Amino acid sequence: MFEFESLRRYPDVEAPNLFASDAADRLIIDEAGPALLDAAPASVVVIGDDYGALTLGAAALYDVTGIRTHQDDLTGELALANNAAAADLSDVYSSHALDAELLAGASIVLLRLPRGLDALDEIAEAIARHAAPDVRVIAGGRLKHMTPTQNEVLLRRFGRVDVSLARQKSRVLLATEPRRPAAEAEPSWPRHSHDEALGLEIVAHAAAFAGASVDMGARMLLGHLGTAAPDAGTVIDLGCGTGVLGTVLALRRPGLSVLATDQSAAAVASARETAEANGVGDRVTVVRDDGLSLQPDASAEFIVLNPPFHIGATVHTGTAMKLFADSGRVLAPGGELWTVWNTHLGYSSALTRLVGPTRQVGRNDKFTVTVSTRLG
Repeated sequence: MFEFESLRRYPDVEAPNLFASDAADRLIIDEAGPALLDAAPASVVVIGDDYGALTLGAAALYDVTGIRTHQDDLTGELALANNAAAADLSDVYSSHALDAELLAGASIVLLRLPRGLDALDEIAEAIARHAAPDVRVIAGGRLKHMTPTQNEVLLRRFGRVDVSLARQKSRVLLATEPRRPAAEAEPSWPRHSHDEALGLEIVAHAAAFAGASVDMGARMLLGHLGTAAPDAGTVIDLGCGTGVLGTVLALRRPGLSVLATDQSAAAVASARETAEANGVGDRVTVVRDDGLSLQPDASAEFIVLNPPFHIGATVHTGTAMKLFADSGRVLAPGGELWTVWNTHLGYSSALTRLVGPTRQVGRNDKFTVTVSTRLG
């Protein structure tokens, strides 16, 4: 018997205040139940399923097969695979990008509402463009993260949005009557912008951190990288987002090869397109990875990192610690990790412990820039 409580977050960070499922997942499954009972094989799509509660709940409770899923975070995709294996349900789903292959012919879409309105718009536009004309989108979340503006975003792409009663501090939106764009209409995403100060073209899919702009931390870090690892021939842009750090370094240092890595599918697509838009796509390789799991020990000369300070909607340092530890493992002796972080978090001692001796190279009320050197 499938139990939501049995789900784990691994390989994502696990902690007492972080959960693999919640009441919103259960409400989405319950609201979708009648439709799932009648669902044809391969007609159900699940988007934003953090750790597999929606996918495995639909399969175990309603015998749905051929489920197509999209999760922006690779850790969620890996956790779903682990949870599916534990429940003997690995054969009921397949993972896809946010594209026509995911959505073609879909009549039911279960959606965990994303945190950002832009991310919701890109998802809604893709559903309206590619899914069946009679598609029903059952989208849910926790009340504390929901706003009336989400309804307005869905109404840009659907003719009707109905709202469920609240239950256990959760609610569901039901979107129907998709407004299918003309075949020749260009998608609204990704977005493009030009940063005059950096002379940089930025390309951003909606779920990528900072969107088509340069966040203040990255801008501060870039101001200190002129003297960073001067002899390095390669650099890793860890947690690359839209690829701003790696692309600027490639533009400033023509002899430098860049590996940009992020667990977000939107970030990976954005970073690749940003590098290409600036003419350095041949020197910037972008990969989707859980931290630096694909990189061998003691192999890197130079890493740059602007780490997140939250996991989902929860302020938590777990991801930053994981990325620091990965950097310590992957840096070769003498290799440098250049990091920008929120000053109040006080990461210097953690960086010294997980990477090596750490010195401050810049600081203001909001951000601190440090360089940590891996010892032999």
